[in-house]
Amino acid sequence: MARQSSLRIWVGTRKGAFAFTSKDRKKWDCDGPFFAGQEVHHVAQDPRDPKRHYAAVGNAWFGPHLHVSTDNGKSWQISEKGLEVKGITGKSWQVTEKGMELKETPDATLKRIWHVAPGADDEPGVVYLGADPGVLFRSGDNGANWEMVAGLCNHPTREKWNPGAGGMMVHSIQCLGKGRLIVGISAAGAFRSNDSGKTWAPFNGNVLVEFGPEKFPEVGQCVHKLKSHPRNPESLYQQNHCGVYRAGFSDEKWTDISKGLPSRFGFGLAVPAAEKNTLFTIPIVSPEERYVPKGKLRVARSRNGGKTWKFLSKGLPQSDAYDLVLREAMSSDDRDPAGVYFGTTGGTLFHTRDAGDSWHVMSAHLPPIYSVTAALR
Repeated sequence: MARQSSLRIWVGTRKGAFAFTSKDRKKWDCDGPFFAGQEVHHVAQDPRDPKRHYAAVGNAWFGPHLHVSTDNGKSWQISEKGLEVKGITGKSWQVTEKGMELKETPDATLKRIWHVAPGADDEPGVVYLGADPGVLFRSGDNGANWEMVAGLCNHPTREKWNPGAGGMMVHSIQCLGKGRLIVGISAAGAFRSNDSGKTWAPFNGNVLVEFGPEKFPEVGQCVHKLKSHPRNPESLYQQNHCGVYRAGFSDEKWTDISKGLPSRFGFGLAVPAAEKNTLFTIPIVSPEERYVPKGKLRVARSRNGGKTWKFLSKGLPQSDAYDLVLREAMSSDDRDPAGVYFGTTGGTLFHTRDAGDSWHVMSAHLPPIYSVTAALR
């Protein structure tokens, strides 16, 4: 049997990034903080070049920056030439005499980098980056130079896009190979491309918008997290503001798989490589009450593509646990049985090495956790 590489779990927090490394998923060593005192929204390893990593870092005074490491995270350099918003008018929620109203703002600027995604195996050197205000960037040279993806950023439906509570963000970038891409945008919906990002089409059929006047519009859905299966890119899942859904990349519409969950609302999503039809999510009470139902932290697992759900709680707090797990704060590894990892805004990092049957605390006193990413050492 071939020796498996060590696992590294990158954790982005409000006050820096931390790296947890293990050979057996039992004992974990911690390094960090990296970017101490700064917000780290996402850390991504490039599986085509495992020593290369990207970090989306934000600073209240100096704004967002993209950092790149070519030595497995030992050192980092800013790499953002061309990473600027051009020709887009912004939108923001503002307090007026009538209450909260959506107002147009002057030419938009880069507010926050939410997600970085190395391209597929058949597009060497390509990297994508999603940001607020609803923009997607592409690099063809491992992040040295960037350009806006005009086909999505200037999409004809853009005037119907609106910022969610966290702003208007492009996230959940999935590079599926053979020119296929899909992204999630809050709040605009899912968009897919079959030509390496030149043209894009909305992909939101049968996805509910219960907060809007039109319940099933072409665009306007609020995707919270969208992932493809690591070993079957055609298989897609999303945790939406209004439910959990399943689809094939070439399908006309999504299938609602929310039945059996205590809430349609949530953010976290994990799709482990080792199991063909398995997904994990963490139901949250509602958009207004952003914590787990009844103060019991439970992970929902389906092993049949969402037809039925089982609630996993062994090792998780079952009283007075008013936790929230954010959209980037849940991940899974490539091991069998599957490892799943998630962090809370209270700063606790949990993990399982038996596909959710039992859970353990990896770290209990981190800053509020924004993102969790599994990578090979």
